[in-house]
Amino acid sequence: MRIIFGLVLIVGVGLAGFAVYVAKDRFTQYQAALASQRDEIVPTTPIYVVTRQLRYGEQLRPQDVIAVEWPEEYVPFGAFTSAEDIFPEDTDELRTVLRVMERNEPLLISKVTAPGQDAGVASRLSAGMRAFALRVDVSTGVSGFLRPGDRVDVYWSGNARGQNVTRLIQASVQIIAIDQIADEDRSNPVIARTITIAAPPDQIAALAQAQATGNLSLALVGVSDMVDSEIIEVNQEDLLGVEEVIAQEGPRVCTVRNRRGAEVIITPVPCTN
Repeated sequence: MRIIFGLVLIVGVGLAGFAVYVAKDRFTQYQAALASQRDEIVPTTPIYVVTRQLRYGEQLRPQDVIAVEWPEEYVPFGAFTSAEDIFPEDTDELRTVLRVMERNEPLLISKVTAPGQDAGVASRLSAGMRAFALRVDVSTGVSGFLRPGDRVDVYWSGNARGQNVTRLIQASVQIIAIDQIADEDRSNPVIARTITIAAPPDQIAALAQAQATGNLSLALVGVSDMVDSEIIEVNQEDLLGVEEVIAQEGPRVCTVRNRRGAEVIITPVPCTN
C-alpha cells in the first residue's frame, strides 16, 4: 500500500508541475499579446463633446459638455481640448450655440460664439467681411425658399448705354440672415422682405450702387455647385435675337396705282422729279 501511495503521490506531483508549466507558458503568451496590442493602439487626445442636443440660440453650460478620448490624427478642426478654453476663468459669461449639435457631437469653435456674445449676425462675420441688406420680394427672393447659409447669384436689371440690360454682378454670395432670422437650421419657407449677405467692402459698394440704380434678382446656387459663374449680360436684342440692320439708300422708284373694280394695279413709271 505504501508503494502504491508513493506512486500516486509522485504522479500527482508530476501532473501539478506540468499544469504549472502550461499555465506559465499561457500567461507568457498572454502578456506578449497584450504588449503587441499596446503597440497597435491608436494614440488619442481628449476633446469635448456635447452631452445633449443643443439648438440655435441656447447658452452652453458646463454640464452640456464632457471630455472624451479621440484619435489624435482625426481631431476635427476647431475642436476644444480643454475646459478652460470653453469656459475662461476670467469671465462668467457663457457662449451661445450657433448651429444645432446632436448628442456626442464634437464641440467646434465655429458652432458657438465667443463668451458673452449672442447669436446675432455679427458673430457670423469672418475677418474682412461686412454684412449688407438687400431688399427682396416673393419673386426676386426665389419664392421664399432661401435660408441662412445658402449662396446666391445676384443679377442687376437696369438701363445701361441706352439699353435695358440684365447683368450678373456678384456670384455665390452667402446669406447670413433672412429678415431677423439667422438660424441656418430653419427649413420652412419664409417670404422675406430683406436678406443679409456677407461680402468684402468692395462687393458691398457694388451692391449698394446696383440697388440704388436698378432692380436686383437672386438665383439660388446648389449646395454642391462649386463652379464660379462667369460674367453674364443680356440686353433686349440678345433676348429677342434681333440683329441690327443698317439701312442702305437704294434707287428711287415711282409707281402709278390704277383701280379696276376691286383690283388695284401698281405700275412702275419713270420719275419726273
